[in-house]
Amino acid sequence: MTALRLIALVSLASTVFANQLDAHPPQHQHRHWAPICAGNPTNRIRGCDKYGCGQFGADRHGSKGKHMGVDVICADGATVYAPFSGQLSGPIRFFHNGNAIDDGVQISGSGYCVKLVCIHPIRYHGQIQRGQLLGKMLPMQRVFPGIVSHIHVENCDHSDPTHLLKPVVPPFPQQEGHWATVCAGNPTNEIRGCDRYGCGYYGAPRRNGKGKHTGVDVICADGATVYAPFSGTLSGPIKFFHNGNAIDDGVQIRGSGFCVKLVCIHPIRYSGTISKGQVLGRMLPMQRVFPGITSHIHVENCDHSDPTSNLERGKGQRV
Repeated sequence: MTALRLIALVSLASTVFANQLDAHPPQHQHRHWAPICAGNPTNRIRGCDKYGCGQFGADRHGSKGKHMGVDVICADGATVYAPFSGQLSGPIRFFHNGNAIDDGVQISGSGYCVKLVCIHPIRYHGQIQRGQLLGKMLPMQRVFPGIVSHIHVENCDHSDPTHLLKPVVPPFPQQEGHWATVCAGNPTNEIRGCDRYGCGYYGAPRRNGKGKHTGVDVICADGATVYAPFSGTLSGPIKFFHNGNAIDDGVQIRGSGFCVKLVCIHPIRYSGTISKGQVLGRMLPMQRVFPGITSHIHVENCDHSDPTSNLERGKGQRV
């Protein structure tokens, strides 16, 4: 290869690489943020409890407007990481009353600017890299007993950060081996963790020697729309509590190689056929019966086997 041709080839490669950088600048190489809290690898968002709901735009009690951030679930004392690389500044005082969780920090850089509140950072200034140790979660239970502990994540321009926290997931996964989304607002069928009433994963111990949990609790806000996880025939009603309380309702679906009971929902009907992803009903007011619990649909296979792999595409994580 002649020197002239080599120079031309290098020039062409440099031009192509420069064009790629223009189309995909370094600050956008990570389209989604890194996990923020140890123990929550998918940046799972707080559902609803007696203090309110964690999604962006949720109503705030006492006519205080809308929620301007997103609440990422994080256990008190857990390690917190930087979601992206940038410059630190702070402290951020969210409550302005000096309580045990009135601390936080801002990160600006990589095309983003965000405030992380209810954490104590290792420092308030300087540079930090994506995924690097940022600090620790503060003792939220000390201030709000029974709440789902969380980090308040708020974009500096008050836009919605939800899509940056989680990979985009189609609302109704079409893989035949796995079920569709069960509850609106929970596209990945995230499973309830642990709260003062117990834990939501399959096989979790039940209090007072009542054996093991024979189903899975899929997080669902009170009043949310519920969908059929697969196509089949409906039957019911299913009475789980047998006491007529506000959430003692449900339905069974049999078909597509599965049979499952969905409890704590009110179906649109108890008989007939339904297709995968079709509206099945709505979530009942669980907070009225169990104040402070992570509201959820109890999903139980008819043969009492573990439905986790069908709900979470094989992850089976107990979080």
